[in-house]
Amino acid sequence: MRQAVVAVLGGLLTLAGIALLVLPGPGFVLVAAGLAVLSTRFAWARRPLDYAKDKAREGIEEVARSPWRAVGAVLCAAVLVGLGVAALAGVDLPLVNAFSAVLLVVSGVFLLGTVGYARLRGAGGVR
Repeated sequence: MRQAVVAVLGGLLTLAGIALLVLPGPGFVLVAAGLAVLSTRFAWARRPLDYAKDKAREGIEEVARSPWRAVGAVLCAAVLVGLGVAALAGVDLPLVNAFSAVLLVVSGVFLLGTVGYARLRGAGGVR
């Protein structure tokens, strides 16, 4: 029974993440979360999860080393949050509804948090 619950939950998280790779939202985060859930019961899920962890570390290290990448990421996050807030405030944006507007805001906030973490880690503050 536990294995079935893990398979369904992990599968749903992974599928939602794959969908959010092309839709506004934190797709990579949900794919990684789904793989993490699946890896608790299925050995095959550990390999792609380890690959995703390695790529995430590389990205965080790159943002920590390069102030220009950090500035670019913060600008992108500001655009995401700004578009989401504008849509929620009633500005008619093409292909954006209330759900996708919330996902834009969440994605922007998540990106800001990731940049902040990377910069603190690069400064020796977080391990």
